[in-house]
Amino acid sequence: MVEMRIEYSHEGSLFEGFLCYDETRGPRLPAVMISHAWAGRGEFECNKARALAARGYVGFAIDLYGKGVLGANPEQNAALMQPLLNDRPKLQARLKVALAALVAQPMVEAKRVAAMGFCFGGLCVLDMARSGAAVQGVVSFHGLLTKPGNTEGQPISAKVLVLHGHDDPMCEVAQVNAFEQEMTAVGADWQVHAYGNTLHSFTNPAANDRSFGTLYSDSADRRSWVSLLNFLEEVLA
Repeated sequence: MVEMRIEYSHEGSLFEGFLCYDETRGPRLPAVMISHAWAGRGEFECNKARALAARGYVGFAIDLYGKGVLGANPEQNAALMQPLLNDRPKLQARLKVALAALVAQPMVEAKRVAAMGFCFGGLCVLDMARSGAAVQGVVSFHGLLTKPGNTEGQPISAKVLVLHGHDDPMCEVAQVNAFEQEMTAVGADWQVHAYGNTLHSFTNPAANDRSFGTLYSDSADRRSWVSLLNFLEEVLA
């Protein structure tokens, strides 16, 4: 496996993504961009890039906070995330810069790119679809589904998969229903997979705070990963 650090900039700030691929798979490969949860790009996202590289994709774990910037606790995480939630056009622009850094890599087949994200990162990749980013599909894992406010009525060409814990207190049933109506209204090709008795952050083995609403689920983690792989096989064929 080849592992690389890729730097890119946006509005005067420097960012660093983590890229991984298997150079024996061929000169040009389909790619998957991975958007991080609220703490920033860490080993969790880098390990997802490695797992995708083992499947024949270029995995690219992006950075939305700045090179070397990570939160160490919920308060720091929220302070890093909230400015981007408050300025969704800025977030969308930063995501497109990260995508441009990925497709500029010589091993990437630019017309076969998808994006996936976890928690805050799930919201990010859904905003990519909403804002017309050049990806074939997006996958949200226990992501936030709220509309950005600047994409109303814009058609969505990327296929959309939402992998959701039914009992997630950060994304309740009413929000899921509103999202489904939003996707239908703009003619999106969308799916929502809801896992019963499942809370937020169900893919993260470190999530163990039921009172906060975050709890790892081995079964939902396994099932959602299979759904991801099936989706990628379809949209990046």
